[in-house]
Amino acid sequence: MRPSEPEVLWEPTAETKKRANITHYLEWLASRDLYFREYEELRRWSVGELEKFWETIWEYFDVRAFKSYSKVLSRRKMPGAQWFADAELNYAENVLREKGHGDPAIISAGESGEKRVDVSWQELRMRTSSVAASLTDMGVRKGDRVSAYLPNIPEAVVAFLACASIGAIWASCSPDFGAPSVIDRLKQIDPKVLIAVDGYDYGGKWFDRLPVLREIQNGLPTLKRTIIIPRREGEFTGGGLRGVLIWGDIPQVSSAPTFEPVPFDHPLWVLYSSGTTGLPKPIVHGHGGILLEHLKVLSLHNDLRASDRFFWFTSTGWMMWNYLVGGLLLGSTIVLYDGNPGFPDLDALWRLADSSGITFFGTSAAYINSCMKAGLRPGETHRLRQLRGVGSTGSPLSREGFRWVYGVKRDVWLASISGGTDLCTAFVGGCPNLPVRAGEIQCRCLGADVHSFDERGKPVVGHVGELVLTSPMPSMPLFFWGDTDGRRYRESYFAMFPGVWRHGDWIEMTKRGSCIIHGRSDATLKRMGVRMGTSEIYRVVEALPEIADSLAIDLEGLEGKSYMPLCSRRDFRGPGNPPNPQWEETRGSDKKDPPWRRADECA
Repeated sequence: MRPSEPEVLWEPTAETKKRANITHYLEWLASRDLYFREYEELRRWSVGELEKFWETIWEYFDVRAFKSYSKVLSRRKMPGAQWFADAELNYAENVLREKGHGDPAIISAGESGEKRVDVSWQELRMRTSSVAASLTDMGVRKGDRVSAYLPNIPEAVVAFLACASIGAIWASCSPDFGAPSVIDRLKQIDPKVLIAVDGYDYGGKWFDRLPVLREIQNGLPTLKRTIIIPRREGEFTGGGLRGVLIWGDIPQVSSAPTFEPVPFDHPLWVLYSSGTTGLPKPIVHGHGGILLEHLKVLSLHNDLRASDRFFWFTSTGWMMWNYLVGGLLLGSTIVLYDGNPGFPDLDALWRLADSSGITFFGTSAAYINSCMKAGLRPGETHRLRQLRGVGSTGSPLSREGFRWVYGVKRDVWLASISGGTDLCTAFVGGCPNLPVRAGEIQCRCLGADVHSFDERGKPVVGHVGELVLTSPMPSMPLFFWGDTDGRRYRESYFAMFPGVWRHGDWIEMTKRGSCIIHGRSDATLKRMGVRMGTSEIYRVVEALPEIADSLAIDLEGLEGKSYMPLCSRRDFRGPGNPPNPQWEETRGSDKKDPPWRRADECA
């Protein structure tokens, strides 16, 4: 078999195609005299007729709005495309609208067999309403920023939905971030409220974050209140923090949540993505753009429905957390995991899949590679009867990784996806009606005009080129916070090819319509899917008086153990030091950290 034609590992059965959401969508289009015989024909229409396609997404998913739109796309030019003019809606209302089934909204679990917590839809609505009322009492209004320092727990989802319901803007960091990284991110947006935990468990150890929280409070002068979610039993004594409200003391309300009508492009959240220079970019996404994009990609490409239990291993500092929460839009039960996926052993997440009845299991290529190298055989040690889909992202998954997944369960559908924080979605990914080939992403997603450009800005097939988007998408950033003239936004995506979005990945398009991601094309490090600017690392390391210069090298793409060495040139000019500098290798993180451990702490 030629290398250019990898083996087919999975093909959808007639029954799989019949049940697929994308098949139902095609039938719905046909009822409106729009006929498409195959996926690629549908995809070409979706990018050729952008306005019509996104209008069908609004109608097909019955978007709930206070006020309808006057025009789908007022301005097609990038940057600056204007979507669904005059529409008013609220993301949280579309999540919390009545769901007609008795399954829980959230299943939450922790490491080492901690007690599972289920949150019903009714509980989610009431908790959201209570937190929203409390935030309003604190003076939080539409457009104000609420920041979070939270692990992947139900309270994080509740707090986010409460913010969205009143039109406040959400921004979160994982609690394993150090104070400088958190302040670098949150200080840019002037948050009014911080919601945080006093510590977290990881790998069977307790990490006290009260000293870090005191630093964060001192570094964020705009904070008015801090809501603490205690994670240890016993009375919380304050920890030297100011303006504290305990989460458990938030007054409970019995009324259903109310929703603030906001424009389609009203900010929903701020996500952070680092480049090679400057502070992390505060990327602002809108209510309407994220709503439509996540309805589309999670339903038509991840094939989620209300009966599903949707899991993705993530932290609140990665865009995949926002993507996971989007499963609620379809009525799916989302499964949260807080802790080390390798504690007490690498089998932890597969046990969770079995015990929680996960139907779609999302993880990273790094985790799959670790399981493969450890010789795990989850298909033999667990039943996994309900598992029908596996998702992989964060870095390219090798052909061997693809084959390993099919050793877990022969009839599972593997959806390898790639996208980014910048659009908070995948624009190349899975399709349940197409075959899965080893090492290849199945397709370009609907409404995503993805191409591979050579250095002259011409599309190429069968060769590696720059991943570009030649047409706008609704979930593209509204702006970067504080980037008043839009210069940083333009320089980040449109400097190489004016009017064309350059994403910063190498991609190869095949003649079959599939694609292969070959890693980053810029100098940004991408660790388990999280873009980290070398500037963040250098800024901390070179603040040490004995360090004159440094260089970070990312070796994750070599399919070996995830490893980022840092070479630093020590300054020996001080008294009693040798006269000549030398280079030495240091670790970017603790050697005991597992390969999927977040590397942000080194920054």
